[in-house]
Amino acid sequence: MRKIFLITFLLFLSAALSAQSPDPSVSKSEMLHYKNSQSLSKVLYPGDPSIDIKYYKLSLALTSSPNYLKGIVRVDAVPAASSLNSFFLDLSNDLSVDSVISTSSALPFTHSENKLNIQLPHTYGSGERFSVTVYYQGDPVSNGFGSIEFGTHNESPAIWTLSEPYGARDWWPCKDNPDDKADSSQVNLTCADNLIAVSNGVLQDVIENGNGTHTYFWFNKYPIANYLISMAITNYTVYKNYFHYAANDSMPVTHYIYPEHFNNIKYLLDKTVNMLEIFSEKYGLYPFIDQKYGHAEFGWGGGMEHQTITSLGTFNESIIAHELAHQWFGDMITCKNWHEIWLNEGFATYSEAVYFEALDESSYSSYIESLMSYAKTAKTSVYADDISSANTIFDYASTYAKGAVVLHMLRGVTGDSTFFHIMKAYASTPSLRYNNASTSDFRNAAESVYGKDLGYFFDEWIYGKDYPRYRYSWNFNKTGTNLYEINLKLSQITRSDPSFFTMPIDIKIHTTAMDTIARIFNDQSVQEFVFIVSGRPEYLSFDPGNKIMKEVQVTDSTDITKPENYILEQNYPNPFNPSTTIRYEIPVNQLGFVPVKLTVYNALGQQVTILVNEEKPAGIYEAELNISGLSSGIYYYTLTVPGFTTSKKMVVVK
Repeated sequence: MRKIFLITFLLFLSAALSAQSPDPSVSKSEMLHYKNSQSLSKVLYPGDPSIDIKYYKLSLALTSSPNYLKGIVRVDAVPAASSLNSFFLDLSNDLSVDSVISTSSALPFTHSENKLNIQLPHTYGSGERFSVTVYYQGDPVSNGFGSIEFGTHNESPAIWTLSEPYGARDWWPCKDNPDDKADSSQVNLTCADNLIAVSNGVLQDVIENGNGTHTYFWFNKYPIANYLISMAITNYTVYKNYFHYAANDSMPVTHYIYPEHFNNIKYLLDKTVNMLEIFSEKYGLYPFIDQKYGHAEFGWGGGMEHQTITSLGTFNESIIAHELAHQWFGDMITCKNWHEIWLNEGFATYSEAVYFEALDESSYSSYIESLMSYAKTAKTSVYADDISSANTIFDYASTYAKGAVVLHMLRGVTGDSTFFHIMKAYASTPSLRYNNASTSDFRNAAESVYGKDLGYFFDEWIYGKDYPRYRYSWNFNKTGTNLYEINLKLSQITRSDPSFFTMPIDIKIHTTAMDTIARIFNDQSVQEFVFIVSGRPEYLSFDPGNKIMKEVQVTDSTDITKPENYILEQNYPNPFNPSTTIRYEIPVNQLGFVPVKLTVYNALGQQVTILVNEEKPAGIYEAELNISGLSSGIYYYTLTVPGFTTSKKMVVVK
């Protein structure tokens, strides 16, 4: 799921949250985070744990004048434990239940506190399947980001849903838990006969009812989480492409678009097929290949990865790629609980970079740099400990940006080829396909391919809250004819949890003879390394591929004859309100300390403030800017050192 705000500044969905029993294979860090989250998750998370859902069938009739829903929902389940004589479904009190039926007999029920409590006709044993049908109606009340909306576009009615994470109960009775997928689902939608109704899976039939309405019959044959079941109804323009995934086989890619928008976004819709090709090559064939993929435009300013039919309110390449990637990571493999949401959102965000890399390799690095800038602002771990606030669960910096950066760094640890083998192995694991996964499941898949323990990596990057700040110094001595010994001393500091990051680090050594990349394994807070090289050393590049989210400072180095460039980075976030961070780099140089001035100007060139005005040694620095008292608009910040000046633009939005 993804939402777009003004000037493409990205913030993301909020949700309330779940917990599951701990996996016996989890690490000590994961177990600690699991225990710390239990009291909150038990209070907040709905869904009856005593049942195991097998099938949902929704038959809904909807009108927009007045806004009204009449529903008949069949739920098939089995007892999750040894026996069962009653259970509950999640259903908003704003809807009125007329009756609950099982094998033509009315069942006793109560409906309060958003729960429909149902008494079964007899006690069902373990594995014994039962079916109940709920008849209900009302004018649904939308919550969150639009669990169900009755709106308009261009004077035409538009009805749509977005259930993640709690919204399903606002429009249909269900077990509200992402870890209990139905084996299959059916959605039958009756609406005015001048409208088109869209849902998951394949369209089996459209029946004219002879009363000014018609009914669309949609069937999904795959396991599906309740929050991924959707509907979208309006006077769509229907546009179809085909994904030719084999010489004699193709899948429809069907787009349902508001007529007034179609001509302007058709060129973007056409890119979907190329994205399907790229992700199928990277992750394995599109997982619902015998059904469909497509988009249904809706009235929310972002996107939601409904299974086989993404709902979109904003159209650009990033969001189309993001929601498509969710079909693998989020829909086929769904996070076990909302603590693990990074397995959905981090993977989809990283896939944006994968898509752009496939178009142009050089764009990957800049995309990752942008994500790192956001990720460095994260205050919480990628694994969502604090589930008391929806915003902390779907926080963009930690869940989306840092989650994506974790995958980038895992790629740096394992290497490109191995990394994509890991992604395919994870997506093709039989116990996970069309099922649910935890971080430990992904770690197991990664280690099975990589062949080495990755506990240190997942412990520090998924469950930790910080990133490393490296300091290093180096010198060299001549040891023979054109041979030199380099001595590198490396130390590390962090601001919070964890106290230390164990990581492999690439060091690029530039000499008069050649350039060499050496990989060191940093597993001590202070560590020394020795390299023997040909040619007189000129300078070192620390992590030249930017494989690690970090800060780096060089201290007390000698015999360094070639300085690197001054760098002024784009502030992050940008646009911003109320504060932003500006990062800049002072390279190793023969002057030692350099007078540095960092100044902010308005659009008229008038000085607003001086953030830095002091001498600094070589290193990477951050300066914080608070806009208190500044109006919305364009501003500039300028880095000035002897013989060098550079500026960048930033935007304040209030």
